[in-house]
Amino acid sequence: MASQKIRQKVVAAFLDLLGEKGWHGFEMAELALAADVKLSLLRTEFPSKAACFKAFLAEIDRKVLDAVDPDMAEEPARDRLFDVLMARLDALSPHRDAVRALRRAVRQDPQLAVCLNGCALTSQRWMLTAAGITASGPKAQAMTQGLVLAFARVVDVWLDDEDPGLARSMAALDRELDRGEVWLLRLDRVARFVRPFLKRRRSGSRRRHAAPSATGESESPAT
Repeated sequence: MASQKIRQKVVAAFLDLLGEKGWHGFEMAELALAADVKLSLLRTEFPSKAACFKAFLAEIDRKVLDAVDPDMAEEPARDRLFDVLMARLDALSPHRDAVRALRRAVRQDPQLAVCLNGCALTSQRWMLTAAGITASGPKAQAMTQGLVLAFARVVDVWLDDEDPGLARSMAALDRELDRGEVWLLRLDRVARFVRPFLKRRRSGSRRRHAAPSATGESESPAT
């Protein structure tokens, strides 16, 4: 297994190549050469560009999670999430060229977008956790996917935001969180509307399966 230093060197080389040549502009052999590692080691530690991207996101996650402000614990959930996502933009700042190249690649390659979406979902679940926002079941999945898409739109603004205070990025994040709140309220309304029908359906299904047989005993389910 490669040391942490070597892994960091590979990810740094990957980001440099990504920013310079784009996602499809280089091969893994070129990455091995740029990172000065053997192909065999690269194959073991980073079998694909997606694996490099995953490692990069994990490092960004670590920086954001380490920077969580405990003084925000009593603030509203929206403010906590705003703070966490702004910290994420700060952590991404040294890698704007790589992020810009990546955004360009996923727009042109839907298959790549689907491939990398899973990595982004993991990261944004951790961002919700960092903000102290918990959810379970389908709502959690919908919330996380919505946050992936919302943050991507914020990143599009951030990439061209030259203001040191990131005023445009902050405004974009505000808008996206506003939209997210409205969307979650609608989701809750739909869930409340559908829940009674689902309960009746489940109840009817249980009664059918539990109906007594002619001998007065419950029938065994079909196998």
